Amino acid sequence: MRVYTKTGDKGKTSLYDSKRVFKDSIRVESYGTIDELNSYLGLTKNFIEDEDIYNLIHEIQRKLFDVAAELATEDKSKLKFEMTEDEVVFLENKIDEYLDQVETPDHFIIPGAGKAAGFLHISRTICRRAERRIITLAREADVNEHLLKYVNRLSDLLYSLSRYIEDGYEEVKFNK
Repeated sequence: MRVYTKTGDKGKTSLYDSKRVFKDSIRVESYGTIDELNSYLGLTKNFIEDEDIYNLIHEIQRKLFDVAAELATEDKSKLKFEMTEDEVVFLENKIDEYLDQVETPDHFIIPGAGKAAGFLHISRTICRRAERRIITLAREADVNEHLLKYVNRLSDLLYSLSRYIEDGYEEVKFNK
């Protein structure tokens, strides 16, 4: 099997339900940003020392394939899975679990107290961009409300995980 099909040489791609659209459509931009997030989370895992967080990120990566598939499908009858409130509640429970273990900051958090937290913060910002792209898509197409909530909560979870990991670091002070 070859990676190239030559069917996209004129700027179009196929959605999951075989509909052809331009590669710069907001639908493609939406699921493409989810793909970018998934890849970045894969990189992030390489810096995670906590086995539970590593496994959680891996589970999220699997779920992001479902998110991308849903975004890449106009004909919802072709979907094998759609996001539900259960996935949103799962993230909310994880957010609470990790934030309950750290102090509430009284100032803005400067990202980058360590590599793992820094990569999680970048993942969070990619997730926020994906959310913005999905909101734009929702203005012109039907988007599952649970999918949008899931992506919103996911960015909150990534923030929560970064805070949990950062909690073990002291602020770096430089003597000049």
